[in-house]
Amino acid sequence: MSSSTTQTSTIGSIGAPSRRNTELALLVFAVVVPVFAYANVGLAIDGSLPAGLLGYGVGLGLLAGVAHLVMRRFARYADPLLLPLATLLNGLGLVIIWRLDQSPRLQQLPTFSLAAPKQLMYSAIGIALFVGVLALLKDHRILQRYTYISMVGAIFLLLLPLVPGLGVNVFGAKIWIRVGGFQIQPGEFAKIVIAVFFAGYLMVKRDALALASRRVLGLYLPRGRDLGPIIAVWVVSILILIFETDLGTSLLFFGMFVVMLYVATERTSWIIFGLLMSAVGAVGVASFEPHVHSRVQAWLDPMREFSLSQKGVGGHSEQAMQALWSFGSGGTLGTGLGQGNSDLIKFAANSDFILATFGEELGLTGLMAILIIYGLIIERGLRTALAARDPFGKLLAAGLSGALAIQVFVVAGGVMGLIPLTGMTMPFLAYGGSSVIANWALIAILLRISDTARRPAPAPAQNSDAEMTQVVRP
Repeated sequence: MSSSTTQTSTIGSIGAPSRRNTELALLVFAVVVPVFAYANVGLAIDGSLPAGLLGYGVGLGLLAGVAHLVMRRFARYADPLLLPLATLLNGLGLVIIWRLDQSPRLQQLPTFSLAAPKQLMYSAIGIALFVGVLALLKDHRILQRYTYISMVGAIFLLLLPLVPGLGVNVFGAKIWIRVGGFQIQPGEFAKIVIAVFFAGYLMVKRDALALASRRVLGLYLPRGRDLGPIIAVWVVSILILIFETDLGTSLLFFGMFVVMLYVATERTSWIIFGLLMSAVGAVGVASFEPHVHSRVQAWLDPMREFSLSQKGVGGHSEQAMQALWSFGSGGTLGTGLGQGNSDLIKFAANSDFILATFGEELGLTGLMAILIIYGLIIERGLRTALAARDPFGKLLAAGLSGALAIQVFVVAGGVMGLIPLTGMTMPFLAYGGSSVIANWALIAILLRISDTARRPAPAPAQNSDAEMTQVVRP
C-alpha cells in the first residue's frame, strides 16, 4: 500500500480592480474639455480669455474631485464611466448657458437674469445630493421596502403643481411649484420615485404578467386582472396630460413603465400594446386640449406658426422654426462656439432649446458627439442592469436608464422636429435646477447598483483545522 499526502488551503476570491484611477483620469478630461470650451467662447465674443475662467475651472474641478473622493470611499467598485460622462455634460451645459448670458439680445429681455451662476449653484446642490445618496444608501435593495410608499410619494409629487397657490402656470404648462423665491419641477424627482415603485411591483408580478396571458392576433395580451395596474398607469399619464398639459412627463411616465414591463416579462407584445395605448391617449387629448393642440400645430407646420407669430395675427410658437434654422446654419462643423445666433430663440434658448445652440455652434459633428455621450450613459446603465445580481436591482437600473433615454429622445426629438415639443429639459445640459439635481441623484443610484453588482464576493473564512488533510490511496 502506498500513500501520498496532499496539502490544501482555502482559496479566496480574486479581487476585481476598482477602476477608480481610470475614473480619475477620465474626470480630468471631463473638466479640461469644458474649460477649453469656456476659453474658446470668451475669445470668440471679446477676443480675450473670460475673467471667470480660473474660477470656473477650479469650481468644476472641485465638484468633480469631491464626487470622486466619495466614490473611492462609498462606491469603490462602481462603473468608472458614469461620473465622468455626467460631469462632461454638466460642464458643457454651464459653458453654453454662460455663452447665452453674454448675448445682447437676451440681455434686453425684461425677464433676463444671469443663469450661469444659478446653474453652477444647482450643480453644486446636485453633487451634494449625489454624495448624500452614496453615503446614506448602503444597499439599493433597501428601497424595495418602500415600494408602495414610493407610489404614494410619486402621485403626491405629480399632483403638487395642481395645488392652488403653490402651482405655477408657465407658458401654458402647470408643471412648476414656487417655494420662496425658487421654482421647482416635482416631475423631475417623481421619475426616480416612480421607478422604485415600478421595480418593486414588477418584481412581484412579473411571472403573472409573463406567463398568464392570452394570444390574440399573434400578440400575448394580459389577463383582465393583470391589466388593471397597466390601465391605472395609463389613466394617470392621461390625467397628467389633461390637467397639467405636460406632454413630456406623460410620455416619460408611461414610457418608463412599458420599458420596465418589457424587461420584467420579455414580451414584445407589451411594447406594441404600450405604444398603441400611448398613441390613442395622446391623439385623444390633443384633439380637445388647447395647449397640447397648439404644440401639435407648431410641429406639423412650423413655418406657418412662425409667420403668424411675426405678423402678430396668431401663431402658437415661433421657436420650432427658429430651432430648425439653427441646425441648418450650423452645417457639419458648426459656426464655432460663441458665433451662432440661436439666442434669437430668446427666453427658451438656455433651457428647452439649448440643443439648438450646440447644433449651430458645434454642427452636426458636435451634436452627434453630445448624443453619443448620452448613449454611453444609457449603455452603462443597461450594463449595470445586466450585471445586477438581484431582480429588483435589474429592474431599477433598467427603469432609470430607460427614463433618461426617453427624456433625451423626447427633448431632442421635439427640438429637431421629429415629435411635438414637450417642454422638458435636456438632462445636465439645459438650465434648470430641478433637472440637474434630480439627474445627479439618478446617476448616484445607478452607481450604487453598479457597485453592488461589481463588488467581489468576500473570501470565506479560513479553517485552520482543514489546512492539512491526509489522503490515503491503495
